[in-house]
Amino acid sequence: MTRRPGPVVFVVDDDLSLREALSSLIRSVGVHVETFASAQEFLQAARPDAPSCLVLDVRMPGLSGLDLQRELARAGDPIPIIFITGHGDIAMGVGAMKAGAVEFLPKPFRDQDLLDAIAQAHERDAAARHRRAELAAIRRRYDTLTIREREVIVLAVRGLLNKQIAAELGISEPTIKVHRHHIMQKMEAESLPALVRMVEKLHTVFAGNGVGDNQRKATEVAERKQR
Repeated sequence: MTRRPGPVVFVVDDDLSLREALSSLIRSVGVHVETFASAQEFLQAARPDAPSCLVLDVRMPGLSGLDLQRELARAGDPIPIIFITGHGDIAMGVGAMKAGAVEFLPKPFRDQDLLDAIAQAHERDAAARHRRAELAAIRRRYDTLTIREREVIVLAVRGLLNKQIAAELGISEPTIKVHRHHIMQKMEAESLPALVRMVEKLHTVFAGNGVGDNQRKATEVAERKQR
């Protein structure tokens, strides 16, 4: 059985002595750490598939920490970032936090403040990874649906009855029942409310079908029918 890698911290700072000090601190609490002297070096490195975060200096030669944050955002890389700086100001910190940073720590900072921020960042990344894996699984199941089943699921999560769906699609009610049975099986949904929640997670897939605007109403309708 392959062992999943544990959480990792990436430290990016052009100051060798600080990199070594941060590496020693992080390793002292049993967390794996990898250090980089520049943003470019970090971007070129392969990263393990594990909960992770980035401890990032704001001002460095070449790409700055804020430049790297923007580069990762453009690339769709959601790694949580903890900024450290000896030259930061309030406006810089506010901008970094608005862009998604977990923390903005001015030097010198307390060791525990950094360790607390790392723990928070790892929790955030683990939760995000779980959501992405869950969404990917739902998408894979959705991809197994036929075109007709996809038409039926859109109407079903709106709360329409079988006879209403049949009239909407111009097919018989017994056929709709068969389609709904197959949908529930393929989507691995135990109930209509569960199916609605899956559709909510896939709202971008259904954009333009009206499902996104009716998600809350559909959930309420589905749950009432289960009572």
